[in-house]
Amino acid sequence: MGRRMKVSKRIVVAGASLSGVRAIEALRREGYGGEIVALSAEKDMPYDRPPLSKQFLTGKFEENQISLRRNGFDDLEVDWRLGVRAQALDPAKRVVSLSDGGSVEYGGLLIATGSSARSLPFGGDLAGVHLLRSLEDARALKLDLAKARRLVVIGAGFIGMEVAASARSLGLEVAVVESLSTPLLRGLGQPLGEVIGRRFEDHGVLLHCGVGVEALVGEGHVSGVALSDGRQLEADAVVVGIGASPACDWLADSGLELSQGVRCDATGATNLPDVAAAGDVACWFDPRQGKPVRHEHWTSAVEQAEVAARRLLVGTGPVEDLEAIAYVWSDLFEMRLAMVGEPAMGDEMKIVEGEADGERFLALMGHEGRLVGAVGMKRPRQVNACRKLLGQGVSLAEAIREFS
Repeated sequence: MGRRMKVSKRIVVAGASLSGVRAIEALRREGYGGEIVALSAEKDMPYDRPPLSKQFLTGKFEENQISLRRNGFDDLEVDWRLGVRAQALDPAKRVVSLSDGGSVEYGGLLIATGSSARSLPFGGDLAGVHLLRSLEDARALKLDLAKARRLVVIGAGFIGMEVAASARSLGLEVAVVESLSTPLLRGLGQPLGEVIGRRFEDHGVLLHCGVGVEALVGEGHVSGVALSDGRQLEADAVVVGIGASPACDWLADSGLELSQGVRCDATGATNLPDVAAAGDVACWFDPRQGKPVRHEHWTSAVEQAEVAARRLLVGTGPVEDLEAIAYVWSDLFEMRLAMVGEPAMGDEMKIVEGEADGERFLALMGHEGRLVGAVGMKRPRQVNACRKLLGQGVSLAEAIREFS
């Protein structure tokens, strides 16, 4: 039989971003009336990150429009510790040490510390060089873009391409540098990455693919980016978007199993009692793939938070495994892209609606005859249908027939 956590046991949530807040909401919905302490390295109340590279950067959204809870946080009855980072975990004493020198005991602990943007090994001392992970980062970048004429984005993943599109819409000259052969290669695969690249070039964005960055140039303030092929791009500002790493360094001596993040089963449980993890920091076992997988997606963070909250409440009792299908979306100029599954794994692509160069399309991706992903432009209903098909484990041929 499962056991329900006594209300007298404090639950500590380390990380107060999307997965942390959604887990807190789930705990309260499930009837947990005990104390909740939320630790956040940031000084701002929890906010939604996707608009930072798009609507916030372009001025379409103000800060009060990106809160994770438009009606406030008071009803959750949480002890918010803003600007206080989880520093270490002692599972024997059930204590989390804090960056302010204090500590907090827990009866249950949710690790939701997210991920940290990767930086270049050089140029970090130059003004005008930006990472984009937090609201504080976005504020600084927004100020610099207002003064800049030329922006260089290093990295053509989703964050980099979203920033490039936003900056171009603000009238800046924008160049994107990517060491891989095409933009969004890891997210979309080669054929669709090339399609998106052509559309960016149509909007006046200069793409430099298949080339690395040797150095950032400047004295005090960045003035250029030196490429591995000998060229140099002029820049008034630089954004580095080369991926993120799970923020789990603080757990190195905790006894937690760490590999590509905090290792969890399919319910968020870790190898330590009453400790669960969710969101970007967590590497959950995926029953469909038969291996642990770490997703850095908004939808995954929400879905994992719900299940991890139940895991904390029932302890070792039964909780249904999460068998979610990855879902991601991105706004790039006029393009609203939605992706399900693992499109980049596909070695076969079939356009089943529209044309890839058109205003709307739906592309199915297959690997060894299986449907592994789908990408749609302005096709939300069809993409949701593909998510269901992926859950059913259909073949690529069966999925194609669904749209014929």
